[in-house]
Amino acid sequence: MPEKNTKNRRSRLGYGSSYQKANDRDLGKNSGIDAVLGGQIWKIKPDKNAKTANPCLWMQTGVVAFKNCNNYYDCTTCKYDQGMLKQVKKGKQISWQQAMSKKSALDRVCRHSLTNRIEHRSCAYDYQCQKCDFDQLFEDVMAAKTKSIPHDVQQVKGFDVPLNYYFHKGHAWAKIESGGYIRVGLDDFALKVLGKADALELPLMGKELDQNRPGWGLRKKNNHADVLSPVGGVIMEVNSNIRERPELANSAPYEEGWLFLVHTPDIKKMMNTLMTDSTSLSWMNEEVSELETMIENVAGPLAADGGFLSENVFENLPDIGWSNLTRTFLKT
Repeated sequence: MPEKNTKNRRSRLGYGSSYQKANDRDLGKNSGIDAVLGGQIWKIKPDKNAKTANPCLWMQTGVVAFKNCNNYYDCTTCKYDQGMLKQVKKGKQISWQQAMSKKSALDRVCRHSLTNRIEHRSCAYDYQCQKCDFDQLFEDVMAAKTKSIPHDVQQVKGFDVPLNYYFHKGHAWAKIESGGYIRVGLDDFALKVLGKADALELPLMGKELDQNRPGWGLRKKNNHADVLSPVGGVIMEVNSNIRERPELANSAPYEEGWLFLVHTPDIKKMMNTLMTDSTSLSWMNEEVSELETMIENVAGPLAADGGFLSENVFENLPDIGWSNLTRTFLKT
């Protein structure tokens, strides 16, 4: 069973609403919003002090009371943002830029600070982002090179599984970043099973990857393994540190050990094929059980208690076979 790691865990969940069971006599009353789920009537009531982990710019600037961003801060493709801008043009609504311009100078912070992508930074361009050199630098360079930071990591028999990350059956992970890009890496399980690679053969910037097709590889002495790409799209950035120090992938697979950044035209459709949260934990349990069986077939029933599951499984037990491991877990 997965072990919970509560360090850095968010203290709030959901979208800022409370739910209460009701019956047909409660329908139409003003105590909340009526909803029916699974044959049960519910009253949904927005919390008075509701908070969100991903507040929309329109909420952060005080234009609307509550709005969670569900488009990864990619405002240019956001239907909600486009709808609000239409209201602004009709004179029925002020823009978030206008709302921020009315604040005192110290409170006029950069839009990237508002969305928690950077620390506090003042806006010097009156929210004309298209004229801001820093905005272009951040979007084109800094954001792509920023590491991922998992906020909630669970363990499955010694293997780290961060929540809010997406997992592919071939043990690659994907994480949606602000701006609509997808960061990709190899998971803790695969790296511990195969051990530290001598080199990671990463794709070049500009190359187009196909989902479920070999996207990159790793070498360890005379052994080579292809890895299936969890997503399709164009490579926008490659982690140059990994080329020079491949051991980063093992020491921090979900942070400094990320491999590359991908842009894809339809993020939601692409990510729907991957596993997340409870599904990934159940899958990881099954993968670990499969590994234990493989170890016992080679070294006997006590092998699982001898430290082979912590890291470098292949180096500690080479008789298990490189091809056997890569075929079973990387699916290549």
